[in-house]
Amino acid sequence: MPSTHLSLHFHIVFSTKDRHPFIADDWRGRLHEYLGGLVRVADGIPEAIGGTADHVHLLVGLRATHALATFVQDIKQTSSRWIHETIGMKNFAWQPGYGAFTVSVSNCDTVKEYIANQAEHHRTKTFQEEYVTFLQKHGVEYDEKYLW
Repeated sequence: MPSTHLSLHFHIVFSTKDRHPFIADDWRGRLHEYLGGLVRVADGIPEAIGGTADHVHLLVGLRATHALATFVQDIKQTSSRWIHETIGMKNFAWQPGYGAFTVSVSNCDTVKEYIANQAEHHRTKTFQEEYVTFLQKHGVEYDEKYLW
């Protein structure tokens, strides 16, 4: 085959340090827009971005040349700096880890809807419950003592 054809969609989830509710309602939308800009600058496609006071979800399309760990590290590092400098929250930090789950194109709309409804979803489920559900759904082995 003379060409390469890809459909690489990732649902990426990461939380604030110790899941502290740093991300206030009055600037959350600006953060999500900024994250989308960072994805575009990295030559990715921001398909959906959302979250609550203690975590974010990104549905992104990536290229074969992206290294996922580097992509996420850059997004977290640059957005943290933006929060320090623009929002003025000097003690803000993201947790070191993250979750990344592949999404088939046939499920992208479902994930977009899920991300759009984060506030409603988290009225009944904590971030910890949500994250463990993702791990189980995707068959990711984990030791709970290393999750939090």
